[in-house]
Amino acid sequence: MTKIRRFPLLLIFLSVLYISPAQSQSKNDTIIDEIIAIVGGNVILKSDLENQYLQIRSQGNITGTATGLKCQILENLLFQKLLLHQAQVDSVQVTDAQVELEMDRRMRYFLSQAGTPERLEEHFGKTLLEIKNELRDVIKEQMYTEQTQQKISKDVVITPSEVKIFFRKLPSDSIPLINAEFELGVIVKQPAIGEEERQVVKEKLKGFKDRIAKGDEFSTLAVLYSEDPGSSKQGGELGMFKRGEMRPEFEAAAFKLKPGEVSDIVETEDGMHLIQMIERRGEYINVRHILLQPKVSIINLTSAKLFLDSVATLIAKKKYTFEQAVMRFSDDPNKNSGGMMINPVSGNTRFEASQVDPKIFFVVDKLKVGDISVPVLTTDRGKQDYRIYYLKARSNPHKANLNEDYARIQQVALEKKKMEVVNEWITNKIKSTYITIMKDYRTCPFQRKWMKE
Repeated sequence: MTKIRRFPLLLIFLSVLYISPAQSQSKNDTIIDEIIAIVGGNVILKSDLENQYLQIRSQGNITGTATGLKCQILENLLFQKLLLHQAQVDSVQVTDAQVELEMDRRMRYFLSQAGTPERLEEHFGKTLLEIKNELRDVIKEQMYTEQTQQKISKDVVITPSEVKIFFRKLPSDSIPLINAEFELGVIVKQPAIGEEERQVVKEKLKGFKDRIAKGDEFSTLAVLYSEDPGSSKQGGELGMFKRGEMRPEFEAAAFKLKPGEVSDIVETEDGMHLIQMIERRGEYINVRHILLQPKVSIINLTSAKLFLDSVATLIAKKKYTFEQAVMRFSDDPNKNSGGMMINPVSGNTRFEASQVDPKIFFVVDKLKVGDISVPVLTTDRGKQDYRIYYLKARSNPHKANLNEDYARIQQVALEKKKMEVVNEWITNKIKSTYITIMKDYRTCPFQRKWMKE
């Protein structure tokens, strides 16, 4: 049996895109299309199977036979079509606006990866219009099946007693080891930027614009001087984007430009920009920019540090709780979370040591639970500020247990229960749905009995 990483079926089919790159197939691999299965009134084509197979094969990290992998893909496709059939029976509604919104999101991602529309078209061997037309149908089908999937398990809940039973039934060697974790709060003080520092940046950008007018290449100046690390190495080029993706002030200036034209100085919360139009293609444009960020003066930086020193003292003397100090003194836009830092990986407030910035970890690792750090100078996207950190909790490495890790265990138990409900739904739905699989694929070692006796 082919070995690929096992995911729940309902997750696998949602992650697969049917648009296959032109490079994936040679002339000898040309697919002669045919129907290989039917679920309800929905067909699975050989090209559906082969395109996904080629995509997975191109990513590597698989072993085993091609036949085994194709059988797994086919079972995923059967499940997809079963959900789609149910969506049709239930008259699930998906609006064109919902589809277009998701299609735009994916096109932006593809364009950002390819760099230019031409490279994207070359990669897929299709025009942008053809890619969008294929993508539109795929997305609409996925949205139908997502809604059906959510409906199947939306009412599934798990009780504390069920969580305990689930945990007690876990074999000892299956109980995961939980690494040391931290819960951290932060108070931010953003120093003011003086008019003198702002004027320095404006004069530099005016000088750049004069040089461009006299013949200097915009892209060369961007490489040498732009403070946007993401685009400076590409001569300031941002790649194709449409309205709604950049800062409003940036877009307002960029979309007014003609090819080759350079904007006046544009100010956003990221800093100050010069923008040059490269090209416009329908609703998308591609521009270069040079970003400079006014620097905070030493006086204002020192003032911010002293301010946070006094805040830390007030908390230590219990004049304010940490949460009260956050609401009164912090410049962090996310301070409504009580100042607690949110782990972007897990979505909760717990961080493993490896998930904490080394500079922050070096500071908080020395703290006792309940302590506040000294002010720490931080540079984020070119902007400097001072921060103090609060160590709310720290756990030692341990085997998962219900006292310390209940929320984590509860989530695993809930997902298992949802999968059991989904599996039961699949078994029952197969019995009442017309399903046929063509002869060449009936010997596949499916996990479920898709073919009636």
